[in-house]
Amino acid sequence: MGNIWEIVLMVLGGLGLFLFAIHNLSDTLKELLGDKAKKWLGYFTKNVFTAILTGVVITTILDSSSAVIIMTIVLVNSGALSFRQSMGIVMGANIGTTFSSQLIALDIGQYSPIPIFLGLVFSLFSKSEKISRTAKVVLYFGILFFGLYTMERAVEPLRDHPGFLSWMERLENPWRGTAAGALVTLVIQSSSATVGMVITLAKKGLINLGGGIAVMLGSELGTCSDTLLATIRSDKQAVKTGVFHLFFNISSIALGLLIFPLYIQFIELISASASIEQKIANAHMIFNAAGVLLFIPFVPLIEKLLNKLISTKKPSLKVVGQSET
Repeated sequence: MGNIWEIVLMVLGGLGLFLFAIHNLSDTLKELLGDKAKKWLGYFTKNVFTAILTGVVITTILDSSSAVIIMTIVLVNSGALSFRQSMGIVMGANIGTTFSSQLIALDIGQYSPIPIFLGLVFSLFSKSEKISRTAKVVLYFGILFFGLYTMERAVEPLRDHPGFLSWMERLENPWRGTAAGALVTLVIQSSSATVGMVITLAKKGLINLGGGIAVMLGSELGTCSDTLLATIRSDKQAVKTGVFHLFFNISSIALGLLIFPLYIQFIELISASASIEQKIANAHMIFNAAGVLLFIPFVPLIEKLLNKLISTKKPSLKVVGQSET
């Protein structure tokens, strides 16, 4: 029992470091970029394709799809972006967030103390504010990977724990795995952290490809909660952006569950001799990119549908006694 508690505490510690790094990394990069990120969102979103590309680039830089989508909702609410522009950014953000999965799949956690040390030294002793903030970005990247490395080492003993292995086997069921992924992401408010934990478990042979993909699908649903919260007390254009994000993710997940066995076979085929953690990262990227490609032709139709469901037009008031002409 003592060993289990030790594992739990180490996992929580590693997860805490990861979430701390993700949150501060996003905030520091926004400070470093200033209003540039907002300007880019406005400049390069003239059509759906450039909006998608902009969403991909900024999410890759900020390493947080939620931060980008919330920023987009704020800009829509202020009138700086239209609902149509926001749709492209939301889809692009879903692709951009998968690049962190590719990084996590690389076995670089053991080298994380190097960026931590360098980032700490330069952030403390640099007189330049810009260099200091850049050093903090390096520091938080190091902490992010050190958190994953901590979790990776913590779960090693679980390979011999029958109860845990039995529970992980149940996640092979796509519905259970998806529900677990959604719940975990809802609690920790980070799909990157959920996918990161899955990749960590896969590295240690504690979850198979099917279970990993199922949890990844669920993380896409769980990440909608904070963006929906951002639409509270916003105007209807901003609300439509949050609803579109939810609709896009639910539709993609439903399709993924529908073809789940075929999708696993497809990932096995194209990934060939790659490690299981790399296969999960590939599955994450391909799933989100394919969802965007499938949605692009339907953007005008979805826009019309949401415009009807969430109308921004104020109903005209009819004066009592006025004769109709």
